[in-house]
Amino acid sequence: MAETKREIERKYEATEDTPVPDLTRVSAVSEVVDRGVMELDAVYYDTPDLRLAAGGVTLRRRTGGSDAGWHVKFPVAAGVRDEVRAPLADTLPGELAELLRSRVRHAEVGPVVRLRSARDVRHLLAADGTLLAELSVDTVHAERLPTGAAAAWTEIEVELDDGVDPALLDAVGKRLGKAGIRPSAAPSKLARALAETGAEPPAAPAPAKPGTAGAAVLAYVREQAEAIVALDPAVRRDLPDAVHQLRVACRRARGAFKSYRRVLDRDVTDPLGDELKWLAAELGVARDQEVLDARLTARVEELPPDLTLGPVKARLRRRDAALAANARHQALAALDSDRYLTLLDALAALLVDPPLCKAARRDADAVLARAVRDDHDRLGGRIHRALALPPGHERDLALHAARKAAKRTRYAADAARPVLGKPAGKLAKRVKAVQSLLGEHQDSVVARAALRDFGIMAHGVGESAFTWGLLYGREEAVAAAAERELPGVWARASAPGLRAALSR
Repeated sequence: MAETKREIERKYEATEDTPVPDLTRVSAVSEVVDRGVMELDAVYYDTPDLRLAAGGVTLRRRTGGSDAGWHVKFPVAAGVRDEVRAPLADTLPGELAELLRSRVRHAEVGPVVRLRSARDVRHLLAADGTLLAELSVDTVHAERLPTGAAAAWTEIEVELDDGVDPALLDAVGKRLGKAGIRPSAAPSKLARALAETGAEPPAAPAPAKPGTAGAAVLAYVREQAEAIVALDPAVRRDLPDAVHQLRVACRRARGAFKSYRRVLDRDVTDPLGDELKWLAAELGVARDQEVLDARLTARVEELPPDLTLGPVKARLRRRDAALAANARHQALAALDSDRYLTLLDALAALLVDPPLCKAARRDADAVLARAVRDDHDRLGGRIHRALALPPGHERDLALHAARKAAKRTRYAADAARPVLGKPAGKLAKRVKAVQSLLGEHQDSVVARAALRDFGIMAHGVGESAFTWGLLYGREEAVAAAAERELPGVWARASAPGLRAALSR
C-alpha cells in the first residue's frame, strides 16, 4: 500500500572535511543528536530518453535506511516534493506505475543511475525533544548505468519534519552560510549524477523562430500539454482541485488550436482538439458532480430548519456518494485508456514537429492581437443573440454557448499576454467576469434540473417536495439576477479602448 510524504528540504555543497557548525545557535534548536551512519543503495529508473528526469520526477528502488522500498518523487515547488512510497519488491509496484503513466506512456523504464551513499545523520531537536529536522552529511558515489561512468561528491541535506514551520530551514541555512557552506546547484542527487556522468535530459528544440506567432502559440500549447501530464498523477491521487485543473488545461489547449488556427494547421489540430474535448468530458463528470454537490449542500445549509421538510440532507448525501464514486471511476478509466495515451503521444509529436502555417512566421504581435479581437467579436455576437431571446430554455442554451465563447476569448488573451502585455491581461480580466457570471447562470440551470428530479422523487415516495421546490425557486431568482447583470458586465468587457489597446 503506497503512502505519501511531503518532503521539504535544502541541499548544500560540502566535502568530506566540511565541519557542520553548531546548530544549537539557531533559536528553535535546543539539541543536535548524532544518529550514526546509514548505508543506502538506490537504483534510479527512467525511460531511455530520460522523460522522468526532464520533468523533475524521480523513481528509485532503495535498500538500507528506515524507508527502504520504491519511491516516486513529484516536484511541488523549489525544495518541496511529494514522495509516494511503496514496499520493497523486485519489480515496480503497479500503483506507482500508474502515477508515471502520463510521462512514460508506451516507453519502458529501466535502471539509469545507481547511487550508494554513506549518510551521517543528526537530528535537530526542540527543547521538549520534538524532532524539528534531520541533517545528513551524504558521501555519494554515482554510477551511470549501463556505461559505468562514475562521479562522487559530498553534500549536506536538511529535511524538515512534518508540521514544522519552514522558517526553520531559512534559519539553519543562514547559520550554514555563515560557516561558508553554500546551497547546492543541483536540485537532486539524480540530477547531479546525470550531469556529472554526461547523461542530462536533452533540451527541448525550438521549433519556431523566437518572436514569431508560431513561437508564442507553441509556448502556450507546450505549457498546457505539460500541465496535463503533470496533473495526471494528482488526479489519480485524488488531490483537491486536480480534476478541475486538468480539465482547464485540456480546454486551454483546445482553445488555442481554435483561436490560433491561422498559426497551426487545422488538419492536424482539429482531431487533437476533438480528443481533448473527449478527455475534458470524461473528467467533467467528476468535476461537474463536485460543483453541483457543493452548490446544493450550501443551498440547503442556508435554509432555516423550519423550511427543511423531509430527509433532504440524507437524500443529498446518498446521491452525492453514489454519483461521486461513479464519476471517479469514469475519470480513471479515461486516464487508463489507450485513447488517452495516444492523445498524449500526439501532443508530444506536435510540439516536436509542429504544423506551422504561413502566419506562424510573422511577428507575434499582429497575429495574436487579431486572433483575440476575432474571439472577442464572436463572444459579443453570442451575448447579443442570447439577450434578444425571451427567458426560457432557448435563452439558457444561448447563454451557455456565450459562456463557452467567453472561456475561449479569455484563454486566447491569456496566451497572448506574454506578447501583448497589460492590454491582453486587462481584457482577460474583464472577460473572466463575463465568464464567471455566465457560469453562475449555467450552474443554476444544472441545479434546477437536479432539484426537479429530487422533487419528483420525493413526491413519488410520499415525502414533502416543499424544500426542493423552494430551492428551485431560489435558483430561478439567481439565474434571473445574472441575466439582468449581464449587459453591464459585458459593457465593461467590450469598452472600445480595450480592443484598441491590443494593437498599440
